[in-house]
Amino acid sequence: MVYCGKPSRGCQMCRTRRIKCDETKPTCNQCAKSRRQCPGYKDEFDLVFRNETKATERRVLKASRKALAQTKSSNPSSLTRARTTKGQTSSAAILPTLTLPVEETASCHFVANYILLPRQDGTRGFNEHILPLLKAEAPGGHLHHAFNACALASLGNRPNAPCSGSDLISRALGHYTKALSATHLALRDPELSKADATLAAVLMLGLFENITAKKMGMFAWGSHTEGAIQLVKIRGRKQLRTKTGFNLFIAVRTQMIIHSLSTGTAPVMGVEWWLSDAVRDEGIAQCQRLAIKTAEIRAESARLTSTLPHNPENVEIMLDMIRRAQTIDHELVTWLQNPPKHFEWKTVTWEDHVPGGDYEKAEVFPGRVDIYRDFWIASIINLARVLRLTLANIIVRSAAWACSPVDYRTTPEYATAARTCVDTITDIIASVPYSLGWHLKRPEILERANLSGFACGEEDSPKGLPGYFLTWPLANVYGQDYATDAQRAWVAGRLKFIGDELGVKYAHLLSQLNLRVPSMLIRRDALMANPQGLDAHRLATRLASPKPGPGADLLSQLQAMQNDVMERDKHKVEQGT
Repeated sequence: MVYCGKPSRGCQMCRTRRIKCDETKPTCNQCAKSRRQCPGYKDEFDLVFRNETKATERRVLKASRKALAQTKSSNPSSLTRARTTKGQTSSAAILPTLTLPVEETASCHFVANYILLPRQDGTRGFNEHILPLLKAEAPGGHLHHAFNACALASLGNRPNAPCSGSDLISRALGHYTKALSATHLALRDPELSKADATLAAVLMLGLFENITAKKMGMFAWGSHTEGAIQLVKIRGRKQLRTKTGFNLFIAVRTQMIIHSLSTGTAPVMGVEWWLSDAVRDEGIAQCQRLAIKTAEIRAESARLTSTLPHNPENVEIMLDMIRRAQTIDHELVTWLQNPPKHFEWKTVTWEDHVPGGDYEKAEVFPGRVDIYRDFWIASIINLARVLRLTLANIIVRSAAWACSPVDYRTTPEYATAARTCVDTITDIIASVPYSLGWHLKRPEILERANLSGFACGEEDSPKGLPGYFLTWPLANVYGQDYATDAQRAWVAGRLKFIGDELGVKYAHLLSQLNLRVPSMLIRRDALMANPQGLDAHRLATRLASPKPGPGADLLSQLQAMQNDVMERDKHKVEQGT
């Protein structure tokens, strides 16, 4: 890749005619006035960087032919050894010349897998701030080391790594250590601590923890996220005045939401602080607004169910908690039914076959398969679905506390939540094949809007970023009371695929979590409310096994619900709706 300087962003026709383009999208007014067909606009990355691979190949071929001619004149017998068939290129001569150092290969691999660039106004990418910041920072800076650590680790985790994976991981850890040291020094400096590169380095260090997932990796990611939140707070509203600062703020906000929801802690600062003056798309901002509200009510619910004594006044508090969660859930339903225009998704097929009956190895779970316009959109839709699962668990947990000692599985709140979660789990599962590359083998059914794309590389191979996006939704499905054994086995297989094939080792940790919600939380609340006479052995037994009762046939009820959902979805697919 060769840097081409500041580019002209005009359409190709205006650039050819050498006139000023007004850059109207999707077609410019200059072409419309002259009744010419506007060819559209090049990708911004392609404008800034020119791919010199083909030119390099031509130069190498030319040099090879020249060397061959010289050899022929000096030693005619060598012609036989060097001759190739007609139309065949001298790839053996080219490949050694074009071999890149492993660090550069790792960098290209990372950019092609984890840097998603927006291609139309109003859409968002992921890590799009990294390339300009790397260009601005001197080599050997903390951001360069953090980037190299992620790049080498990502490549080393792939099964087709160009050299020993352990060697790449060892090099990655070396860069990680240097990045930590340099970042700590930057944080002590009043000016450097507020720099874009410092915040970007902290975010990259968090990503490294998820890619490698060493011991306690998930907790290390949380500590980096908390550090990024504090940096954003220190940087203030001034950071929103630049494009890079704005993108970094949104990136931290997204990580903050996931961290708060996964740990049950209240978000630092409130909804207005995170969303005031930091909205690019109101429809997307509404989803994140509801996510922050959900994180706040989840933290409050956990605190109240663990500390409030059981009396009529506090029962009313818990009933109010249920009403508030239902209100947020209603807003989420409205958002999902009327998403931003470019967020629409489509069911493209129905799959019934499970190869060999092994759900863990199946690419598709029996049911529908949905296609989205890009991976980032799929991640936002799945965020909204995970919020619905979280709110349903808050409602059931609050209902269980309020109606204790009556079995909560006899309440109408439980029945409604079970139906909601069964439907939502089905929706999340239907989105997974697209994110993990199922559509790449079936281009005839894919209708992509080309809203965003990776910074380089081909778009026809499974990427690490969509797998990274999926780890949290899949972990939520895996831990739900309402998921069937077949669904859990399939989700475990998909997490294993993300860890083994896409190199996001954090997925392995998530598949090993032995958690069932909300039942385990409800049993813990009951034990906290009445701890007398419980020794450690009885406590562990009661936490690990559900209490028999009216809900003992729960699995068959959930299976029946899932069958109903599958029949309904199959009918819709057959009807073409």
